[in-house]
Amino acid sequence: MAWFRKKSKHKGKDEGLDDNLWVVCPDCKTHVHRDEWYAAPKVCPKCVFHERLSARERLDITIDPGTFHEFNQDISTSDPLQFTDGKESYFTKAEAAKGRTGLNEAVVTGSGKIDDQTVTIAVMDFRFLGGSLGSGTGEKILLGADYALRHRRPYIVFSASGGARMHEGIVSLMQMAKTCAGIARLHKAGIPYISVLTDPTTGGVSASFAMAGDIHIAEPRALIGFAGRRVIEQTIRQKLPADFQTAEYLLEHGFIDIIAHRRDMRNTLSRVLRYWKR
Repeated sequence: MAWFRKKSKHKGKDEGLDDNLWVVCPDCKTHVHRDEWYAAPKVCPKCVFHERLSARERLDITIDPGTFHEFNQDISTSDPLQFTDGKESYFTKAEAAKGRTGLNEAVVTGSGKIDDQTVTIAVMDFRFLGGSLGSGTGEKILLGADYALRHRRPYIVFSASGGARMHEGIVSLMQMAKTCAGIARLHKAGIPYISVLTDPTTGGVSASFAMAGDIHIAEPRALIGFAGRRVIEQTIRQKLPADFQTAEYLLEHGFIDIIAHRRDMRNTLSRVLRYWKR
């Protein structure tokens, strides 16, 4: 497919370099012009596949421009077990994730405005060790809940995670109870907590704060569940439905409240926030 490639005009450069005009949809394999792909943002115009966003990309399309104030960005990973898998240490993996993403942990927290409505927000980033729930992740989500409680502001959490971070053992699992305790204090004080589930939201995150919202919103076809499909099928010795653990399946069975296309997510959040103000 030579029309997707061009020769370099600079001597010493490799010839036949990709001109970066096209993105291939990971689901239907349609070629989408890069400008259209990022304007969508990252939603296939043919099959409506929602590609994963980084935390910064998510904040850019959610929060009013110039209103986001990040906090607790210095909280980072800890290595209480000095874990190694035989190939490399957890410390090495974490440092590589920091360099690759520009983040210190798998979540970005702060405050900002959505249609001029001030909120506290936490956005998980799957690029950082699969968005796993480590001690730093849980600490930041808890401190976000505490901040929302002190300032009596709605708390919005965008989840994107493969589950608890095994490298930290029981310390990671403790974050499930810890974050839920923070959310429970918001419930008691009557402060709204909106949980947004994106692809994927699984394991210890789906079993804790992600499913503890006053309202649950998901993106189309997002993978949402606890154990993996094969594990469940082998345990119960039954074949699961084709759409099992999708946002659509959970909506049909009453586990979530709304499925919102990415282009509509900001307006959906704005409407929900205005409802609580009435």
